[in-house]
Amino acid sequence: MKIGIIQAASQRDKNQLLYDTVKHAVGRYGHEVINFGVFGEGRGVSSGLPEEISYIETAINISFLLSAGAIDFIVTGCSSGQGMMLACNSLPGVLCGYAPTPQDAFLFERINDGNAVSLPLGLNFGWAAEVNLQCTIEKLFDGPFGMGYPAKDAERKRRDTLLLKQINQSSKISWAELIDKIDQQTLRRALGNRLAYDYTMKYGTDDKLKELLFAKQQILLQ
Repeated sequence: MKIGIIQAASQRDKNQLLYDTVKHAVGRYGHEVINFGVFGEGRGVSSGLPEEISYIETAINISFLLSAGAIDFIVTGCSSGQGMMLACNSLPGVLCGYAPTPQDAFLFERINDGNAVSLPLGLNFGWAAEVNLQCTIEKLFDGPFGMGYPAKDAERKRRDTLLLKQINQSSKISWAELIDKIDQQTLRRALGNRLAYDYTMKYGTDDKLKELLFAKQQILLQ
């Protein structure tokens, strides 16, 4: 599994902790962890773009990475974790959970089988918060996704999860339909994350989406 780390600029100081925590938790499983960092650190941001990039623009990059098939799972977050979760779930190709505790992470992984999780990186992030973060990430990747829980209800839970994914996919328009409807300045700022954009273009398997992003990037960032 290829796991991406990317979170809102408001919590840029948590990036290294988040990356190290995920690396530690999944090391025994052989998963690859890619750190897309945060906007505003001069890494992957085109010259001339402002440093403060919103969680909405970060969520757009998450959608690009997942929709193109460049990344299998995203660990993200913002100050409360709620805004990032809502932004992600508004975009194509993303089914994002909210996991403030190890229990939430475990149940999301076992029952909901999504492809992104948003964490509160500011709210209640006080003394010893890194312990809760470590336990949360460990429970997130503790075992195969989508097995159902509890065991006696596992089959029904798997059916419900499949139905939810079908509804989530059917109720959203594609990037081909969305790309000209979304605020173009917002999109421009999102495409300015060169690290996420270049990774999407290099490792993504959806050629049509990559062609669409390339054409739009040439227009907006020329």
